[in-house]
Amino acid sequence: MTSTVRIPPTEITGVKGAIVKRFSRKMLGDVPESLGVLWHNQKVLNFGFGLGRKTQKWDACPQDLKSFAHMAVASQVGCSFCLDLGYFEANNKGLDLTKAREVPVWRSSDKFTPLERDVLEYAEAMTNTPPTVTDELSATLLKALGPAGLLELTSFIALANFYSRSNVAVGIEAAGLAARCELKPLAVASPAVA
Repeated sequence: MTSTVRIPPTEITGVKGAIVKRFSRKMLGDVPESLGVLWHNQKVLNFGFGLGRKTQKWDACPQDLKSFAHMAVASQVGCSFCLDLGYFEANNKGLDLTKAREVPVWRSSDKFTPLERDVLEYAEAMTNTPPTVTDELSATLLKALGPAGLLELTSFIALANFYSRSNVAVGIEAAGLAARCELKPLAVASPAVA
């Protein structure tokens, strides 16, 4: 893997660093280069990790829908790290890997239910600049998920945009997490035709 990080990683040191590295190895099997990049500003690192931990307690929207939505955002933004991590986490959480690997090509895939397709469309619509969310799509999701579920999904997608866009901006790329688990490669979307 060739690295294109725009902020060179630094050494992760100290007692906190040892804890972060141990936690990373336990969760991911390794210490990705991205942690060395984020270690430059531990307040930012803690903020991102803290948000992620808090979202794990959310339960108004099914986990698989949130995972697919995050991967749709990552695919649209071009965050290979988030796609890699999302696929790795889908494996670890027992989600449908056939669907997870098809998220980048969901529009041409026959693997997704109508609700999952609506969620993927919503994730992309929220990610567009400017956002292109329609009243019709929102009403469909509101009916399917309820107010609490739709609000949770919306917040989760917004957070996925934060992570994906931040990673792409500083050049953080896939860390080979899915490959280490010997997962089949993710489907790759064809480049958009101009």
